[in-house]
Amino acid sequence: MSQLLTRVDRRAHIAILLLIAIAVLVPVLALATPPRSLFHLPPYLVALFGKYLCFALLAVALDLVWGYCGILSLGHGAFFALGGYCMGMYLMRQIGTRGVYADPILPDFMVFLNMKALPVTWWGFNHFPYALLMIVLVPGVLAFAFGWFAFRSRVTGVYLSIITQAMTYALLLAFFRNDMGFGGNNGLTDFKDILGFNVQSDATRAALFAITAIVLAATLLIAQLIVTSKFGKVLIAIRDAESRTRFIGYRVENYKLAVFTLSAVLAGIAGALYVPQVGIINPSEFAPTNSIEAVIWVAIGGRGTLVGGALGAVLVNWGKTYFTGALPEYWLFALGLLFILVTLFLPQGIVGLVSRRRTIPEAPRGGDVEEGKVDSADVPAAAR
Repeated sequence: MSQLLTRVDRRAHIAILLLIAIAVLVPVLALATPPRSLFHLPPYLVALFGKYLCFALLAVALDLVWGYCGILSLGHGAFFALGGYCMGMYLMRQIGTRGVYADPILPDFMVFLNMKALPVTWWGFNHFPYALLMIVLVPGVLAFAFGWFAFRSRVTGVYLSIITQAMTYALLLAFFRNDMGFGGNNGLTDFKDILGFNVQSDATRAALFAITAIVLAATLLIAQLIVTSKFGKVLIAIRDAESRTRFIGYRVENYKLAVFTLSAVLAGIAGALYVPQVGIINPSEFAPTNSIEAVIWVAIGGRGTLVGGALGAVLVNWGKTYFTGALPEYWLFALGLLFILVTLFLPQGIVGLVSRRRTIPEAPRGGDVEEGKVDSADVPAAAR
């Protein structure tokens, strides 16, 4: 165990410990402090911070494939949304007779659309274990099938990015249709409870936040162990020189398929945690702009750092929350400008900038070395 922990870098250690701390601290401040206390966290802030952590989990999933394997996916929003729909379907099945039409089996929108029976795709979602299985399987199977054809056809670069975005847009159009049986444009909402607990209660919101923080910490730990393993070293080799990696005998497509599928599963889990905290899931989550925003989070935080992706997601979405209220008409322009500036002047993102400043050696003092002269004691023996 100690040998595994030594493979986790200092940044990840700090991030994991911080997440564990806030998983305990935020629920305490939300539930155990009086509403008028300076330290009290209102329920809306708990839900908002939980949403930020879900986006951070999505960013870590994207950074795993983009930062370490060089796969720029513009379709991770689709995996996020699919996981969210799986959780939303479970929550809808829990409503039962408490809906507007009081149908014990069919959700309200199905009754409204005169559907006579529950579609096959909804079977089993009244059981939480089945929903958890689908949260993992649906994004994972789609990513595996997509990656199997794309990577074995050696589709790379911008072409791969375009077809991932096309996949997302196709799902957006499909889920907009009422006859698909997923709520159409309105999506799934009006959730009542999860595992018997009121999804709107302060205690449930605090618990969901804590679970999200712990899942994000566990994901950072697992991802860090993956990228520092032999498997991770091969991923980095594929990112930096795919042809050379293939020529020395590695089955590149298998490595890319494995990490792409794992990343999609993580994105689906992020979506599943997101839905009960925001209270709705609709086809807008498939919008290609959501996947592009996730790429911006990773770029701003620091590609290939894992922690940077999570940090970028939190910071950008906090800025979005603030500026869409203060200056809503300028937010998208500000986001685009921020991405351009980071790409030009901070190619390694915020985390990369901090790391670079820490590793820059101090310049010698004026009295130590005269200009143009070097002490022979400072020169390695092999260079003399």
